[in-house]
Amino acid sequence: MNEHLVPAGQDVRRVGGTVGYAETADALAVQYEDVTFEEVHRDVLRWVPVEAGRVLDVGAGTGRDAAALAARGHEVVAVEPTAELRVHGQRIHGGSAVEWVDDALPALSLDRHPGRFDAVFATAVWMHLDAGERRRAMGRIAELLVPGGRFFVNLRHGPVPHGRRMFDVSAAETAELGGTHGLRTVHRGERPDLHGRVGVRWSSLVLQAEELGRRA
Repeated sequence: MNEHLVPAGQDVRRVGGTVGYAETADALAVQYEDVTFEEVHRDVLRWVPVEAGRVLDVGAGTGRDAAALAARGHEVVAVEPTAELRVHGQRIHGGSAVEWVDDALPALSLDRHPGRFDAVFATAVWMHLDAGERRRAMGRIAELLVPGGRFFVNLRHGPVPHGRRMFDVSAAETAELGGTHGLRTVHRGERPDLHGRVGVRWSSLVLQAEELGRRA
């Protein structure tokens, strides 16, 4: 498993998936908003709930996806542990009906937003978690989904940006891990990087919780 190590002297409070994001939040805000929700998730749009429901966006960044989902009529909770990105999100999408939360996987307590969700999104998040964190996180996601609810995962593959902590996580491993928590893979695909970065590609998965009354 390949890991980009945290540089010496890095604030230990930022060790984990958030390392490197606060320092580059201004540039990342431009990058994130340069593409649309529909472009990023074009291969899985048919799996996005049509009827208004409750949606959780984990690692929401600037809220691009959260705002798009709210515009579709969903009640959206946007989880973003990096304060600098939350500030950009609330500025850019201030008119959207999105509830912002400072929280993170794998624990993801959501103390002020109890209950389950019809869909959970984790875009460019999962590869920041190590193996133990991924196991805990998948269990937590499974707990948060309603019967028939769907987990949307986008995995980045390729060179790790300087100062970030990422792991080489395959789509196959993610699908298998989901299966151990009762989540069935209903979509698995790949696409090139929308920003044209050399060597970067993406995997997309949709994992669905078992529906009530469905036989194993």
